[in-house]
Amino acid sequence: MSSEFDYLDDPRISKLLDLTLQLATEVHVARTRERALEAALVRHGVLTEGELDTFRPSEQEAVVLDRERDRYTRRLVRIITEAGPAEHPLRSQWEDALSEKAG
Repeated sequence: MSSEFDYLDDPRISKLLDLTLQLATEVHVARTRERALEAALVRHGVLTEGELDTFRPSEQEAVVLDRERDRYTRRLVRIITEAGPAEHPLRSQWEDALSEKAG
């Protein structure tokens, strides 16, 4: 990690800060969109107020939700495990992934 991104004089803590900021941004955007979407659906009579609180996914929907959760988790873990300079922190991981697909 280049020193310009080492906010707290410890690269491990800086990575945790990066992860925390990423999570905070994701949560804020998701909550805003969720509330706006729910309000629009209630306004147009598609949902009743509070209906989403009792939502239970079908088996197929659960598979999609689980897959999306797993992708999201991998992306967050990547922030902690990335290596290399800030300009291209995932270069070695990218090259490893490409060689796995080619092999």
